[in-house]
Amino acid sequence: MEDELEDKILYQTLSKSHMKLLSKFAVGVTPFNSSLSYAWKVMRVYLLKPEVLIAGLLICLFVLYLQAAEVWSRGFIGRISSSLGLGGKGRSGKLALLASAAEKHSWDERTSGSAVYAVQGRRAKMEDRFVISENINNSGISLFAIFDGHGGEYAAEYAKNVLVRNIHDKLAQSSAIADGRPPMEGSRSGDCDEKDNRKQKKAESDTMDKEEENERHKVNHHNAPVPSTTASDGVQRRQSFRKSKTEDAIGVGGAGGANSNQQLENDLLSKYMGNASPARQQLKKNLLNGTGATTAVPEAKPKTYEARCYVQNGSINFGKIITDEVLAADHDLVEAARKLADFAGTTALIAVIHRSKLIVANVGDSRGVMCDHKGNAIPLSFDHKPQQVREQKRIADAGGFIAFKGVWRVAGILATSRALGDYPLKEKKLVIADPDVLSFDLVDHRPQFLILASDGLWDTFTNEEAVAFVRERLDEPHFGAKSIALQSYNRGSVDNITVLVIVLKNGRYEVGSSSD
Repeated sequence: MEDELEDKILYQTLSKSHMKLLSKFAVGVTPFNSSLSYAWKVMRVYLLKPEVLIAGLLICLFVLYLQAAEVWSRGFIGRISSSLGLGGKGRSGKLALLASAAEKHSWDERTSGSAVYAVQGRRAKMEDRFVISENINNSGISLFAIFDGHGGEYAAEYAKNVLVRNIHDKLAQSSAIADGRPPMEGSRSGDCDEKDNRKQKKAESDTMDKEEENERHKVNHHNAPVPSTTASDGVQRRQSFRKSKTEDAIGVGGAGGANSNQQLENDLLSKYMGNASPARQQLKKNLLNGTGATTAVPEAKPKTYEARCYVQNGSINFGKIITDEVLAADHDLVEAARKLADFAGTTALIAVIHRSKLIVANVGDSRGVMCDHKGNAIPLSFDHKPQQVREQKRIADAGGFIAFKGVWRVAGILATSRALGDYPLKEKKLVIADPDVLSFDLVDHRPQFLILASDGLWDTFTNEEAVAFVRERLDEPHFGAKSIALQSYNRGSVDNITVLVIVLKNGRYEVGSSSD
């Protein structure tokens, strides 16, 4: 009994000593240095309370639950409402309403191997145009095109109706010649022989000389003194005479029409350059008055040639055909737009598939992408933007400039540095229509599909994202074109959106029925 009593007394003594030590440590002694003692006291008083610890634990468990339930949304309120089943239905309903609104103003076309879907989106008008032309005249050549208009529908509509028709006819004729078949009847566009070109230029020069000589005889007939002329004087007078002839031709129908169009050009330039720096104000004066290095020189229409000129050893030069027809159509479009005082322009993305060849021509910022057999995104074109080094230098050499107004713009006006139309900027060659042409061997890349789209899509999708998105939806009726167009709209694209998907099998495009 005495031993048990001694053990109890010893245990109580040690316990009291241990508790005193712990209480002294918790109350007066901190494991930190004196500089952190105040923070430790605050944390002990406010954060180590049982109710605070329990509330913190509950919050941590709730956040872990939200993450495990995969109901994260853009805001914390959305997460809570989604978790409680209050917001899921509303969110899906909003997406359904957005898709429904986009589909109200939409256009589509489907074939056995391609599909296109276009939505007007948040724009007041639909300025995009598209073309699918398979197996042109049973030649095995297929043509696809996207035209993204700006400033109105006129330019894109012109490109769809005129440019595509000209390329279509030239491809059909060239294919017939390459295959040894009689070519289609068509108008003669030009001749391949440079000798004929030189003869034509010499004839035009001789005509000018004769007309100049007649003018000189008229002066002599009226007893007016005729100054002696040197060779340089003759050249200068001939150039002056040609210029006056051109000016007279432009001013047919009275000076009112030409002056009116010129006034509209001046108003447009003044609108976008009114608040520019003094240097740019001077440039504006040069553009308006036609003085300095930016004086516009009337140019002849770019030459196109007969179909046989594009065929060599049974091979068709598709890139040359497209380039010549684009430049010729742009010249005609500018002339027509000047008469109508229409400032519209359009990009052009044109793809031609013939057997294992793919040729892509691009003017502007519409874009093409290829998905190869590994699922990689291969660019088919590169955007023409004013801030690119090559384009910026070309614009500066032409006497222009680029300015940042939300995005980089040519002369503070146009967000793409190449386009068809846009005649006020085309006069000074600040904007050109020369296409970049790329050729691809489909056997090497073995592509699964191609995407051609206006920049309304590329504002919300990267090349890689678009390829991955469409690749998962190739079994849909539109091969994913409709889904990605609507998804781009849901992501907030404010432009017209047009997406064309071309499906290839074993690196070849299999056409269904022929189409003119």
